Amino acid sequence: MAQATQEFGEWPLKRLLTELVGSGPKSADDMNREQAREAFGRILAGKPDHTTLGAFWLANRWKKNTPEELAAFSDVMREESVVTAEPDCDPVDCGANYDGKHTSAVLGVASGVVAAAAGTPVVTHSGDRVPTQKATAYKHVLDELGVRTELEPESSARMVDETGFGFYYQPNFNPGIHALYDRRDQMGVRTFVNTIETVANPANADVHLGSFYHLAFAKKMCDLVAESEALSYSRVLMFQGMEGYDDIRPGYTKVADWCEAPRASEGASGDFDDFEIETAEYGMDMESEDLAVEDVTADSAAITEAVLAGERDDHFADAVALNAAFRMFARDDVADLEAGLERARDVIADGSGEAVLEDLRAF
Repeated sequence: MAQATQEFGEWPLKRLLTELVGSGPKSADDMNREQAREAFGRILAGKPDHTTLGAFWLANRWKKNTPEELAAFSDVMREESVVTAEPDCDPVDCGANYDGKHTSAVLGVASGVVAAAAGTPVVTHSGDRVPTQKATAYKHVLDELGVRTELEPESSARMVDETGFGFYYQPNFNPGIHALYDRRDQMGVRTFVNTIETVANPANADVHLGSFYHLAFAKKMCDLVAESEALSYSRVLMFQGMEGYDDIRPGYTKVADWCEAPRASEGASGDFDDFEIETAEYGMDMESEDLAVEDVTADSAAITEAVLAGERDDHFADAVALNAAFRMFARDDVADLEAGLERARDVIADGSGEAVLEDLRAF
């Protein structure tokens, strides 16, 4: 990570607002890569006054950012804010929406632990009550389970290698983004920071597993990765998640799958595909309402413990197994979801998943 530079070009945020992005959603112009890089460099350096920063964020929300702009923002974040620490293994990177969930259970901890027990290492990362929702994320479920979360990146990497599952804490691995917390909180609406923080990739993983509300956003995220000069992903697998999180929505789910060349095909810039899954085809007759809980943090932790102990045989156990299978599939550790589901249920039944949780508690 480099220190945020104090040397900038000719594009302060106020000029970008006046001449490009600030004229409204229909007439605004997009920034080129260098303009977007300068803009976010200035933001991380604390240069814009609060009014200008808020106006810039809102103008970008109105006009909608291009993949080139998002890639430039992400590259500056990686270069000037993110502290990486690579585990020896190559985990699946799960960077769910940091502002969390407020209705349905967070199943990513249980799913990641099951995948880890099956031989697929998993990295998760989040902050603490991130704006705008400030809802339950990975950190809060892990805290409830008695797992250490406020780790330095090097310790997070060791956690992955020692247990198969790791958590990276945003204030420690992405301090520049964390420093924007108060400004983001005062905005009251999501900004492009909510988008780019999910691909911070503190473990330098090869595969990213994420989620989306609409397929067009998934395509934009894949194009962001393809155009980035600092992100190392060779595969991005995204699906329509529960509340935008990386828990698969019951029923019909759209999946987006991108691979970079040469993993995709010789001479191609990358390969994007999308397909559908129906949870009913896997014997899971459930709706989103079946995964709702009253206390998202406490109930998610209790469900995680019960599923890993083999004490539940219900919709939650099915959802955990399916999400674990997706993590295995993303890393090409299983040929298909059916094989992943079988493997997930095996490691729950033989106690391997519960053992990983105990290792995490002891770390």
